[in-house]
Amino acid sequence: MENGGSRQATMAELQEVQITEEKPLLPGQTPEAAKTHSVETPYGSVTFTVYGTPKPKRPAILTYHDVGLNYKSCFQPLFQFADMQEIIQNFVRVHVDAPGMEEGAAVFPLGYQYPSLDQLADMIPCILQYLNFSTIIGVGVGAGAYILSRYALNHPDTVEGLVLINIDPNAKGWMDWAAHKLTGLTSSISEMILGHLFSQEELSRNSELIQKYRNIITHAPNLDNIELYWNSYNNRRDLNFERGGDITLKCPVMLVVGDQAPHEDAVVECNSKLDPTQTSFLKMADSGGQPQLTQPGKLTEAFKYFLQGMGYMASSCMTRLSRSRTASLTSAASIDGNRSRSRTLSQSSESGTLSSGPPGHTMEVSC
Repeated sequence: MENGGSRQATMAELQEVQITEEKPLLPGQTPEAAKTHSVETPYGSVTFTVYGTPKPKRPAILTYHDVGLNYKSCFQPLFQFADMQEIIQNFVRVHVDAPGMEEGAAVFPLGYQYPSLDQLADMIPCILQYLNFSTIIGVGVGAGAYILSRYALNHPDTVEGLVLINIDPNAKGWMDWAAHKLTGLTSSISEMILGHLFSQEELSRNSELIQKYRNIITHAPNLDNIELYWNSYNNRRDLNFERGGDITLKCPVMLVVGDQAPHEDAVVECNSKLDPTQTSFLKMADSGGQPQLTQPGKLTEAFKYFLQGMGYMASSCMTRLSRSRTASLTSAASIDGNRSRSRTLSQSSESGTLSSGPPGHTMEVSC
C-alpha cells in the first residue's frame, strides 16, 4: 500500500452502481439488494459487490473467485442454496471480482501489465477501507484461495477465518512449467483452464455442468483478460507455509477439496504445513473439481459448523446430518482467550457417523 495521501487520492475516484439481481427466491423471501462498487487501487481498478448490511461485532464474508470465473459463476450456486440463507442473514458479504473479470468488463489493451496475485491481495485493504470493514471471513477458490491466503499473511489481524477451496500454495516448479508449456502447444487457453477447474473424469463425462462452464469460458467476451489472470496464477510465488514456523495462517482455516480433484495433492500438502490446532480438512466425495458448484448443501453445512466453532451462530438450528445423528463437538480455547475455536466435525462416508477428534489434531473429513 502507498502512503495515506495516495490512498485518499485514489479513493476519490470511486464509482458506485446500484443493482438488484434476479434470482430464484425462497417462499417468503424478498429480493436481496446488491451494490456494485469500483474503486481505484495502486494496481488498477477492482470491482466488488456487497449484499446485506454490516452486522454489529461481526466480520464480513469476503469471497474471491478462481480463474475463468467471476463471483457469480463461482459462488452463486452456493450462496443461493436454501440452507445457506440462514448464514447470509447473519453476515454482510463482499464478492470481489478480479480486475477485468466482472460482467461487461472491457478487454485490456495489448501489453497491459496485469497485477500479480500478490498485488491482487494488496487491493483488498482498499476495499475494506472504503467499506469501513475491520475484519473478514474469507472464502476463496483456487487462485482466489491463494490471494486470500496472501492477504491473511500480510494482514493477520483483519482475518477471523478462511475457507480455502482447491488452494495450491506452491509456486510452479520446472517440471510443472515444462508440462504447462507442452499442454499449451496442443490445448487452447479455455481447455487448459477447464482442466484447472475440473477433473479429467468430469470433462470426459461432459455433464450439463461441464457443458455450461465450457460454453461460459470458451465464449467469454473477456477471454483475453481471463488469460492474463491465468498467467498471473501460473506465475505465483510460493506462500512458504511452515508448520511451527513464522509463516503460517494465524486464524482458523477450513481446507476443502473434492476427492480426485485436480488440486487434491496440493491441498493435502497445504494441510500438512498449517497449524493443526487451527486447521480442518474437508475432502468431499462425489464433488469433482468445484465442490461449491456440485455439493453446495454439504459445503454449506460444513461452513455452518466452521462458523459455530468460531463462536458465531451458536443458536443456529442443526441441519440434516445432526438431526438424524448425534454429533459431538470438541472445542479448544485459543491462546489469547478469545472465542473458543471448535474443531470441525469429522464425517465418515463409510460408517455414516459423525465424530470429533481431540483438540490440536487436524480433522480429515470425507463426505
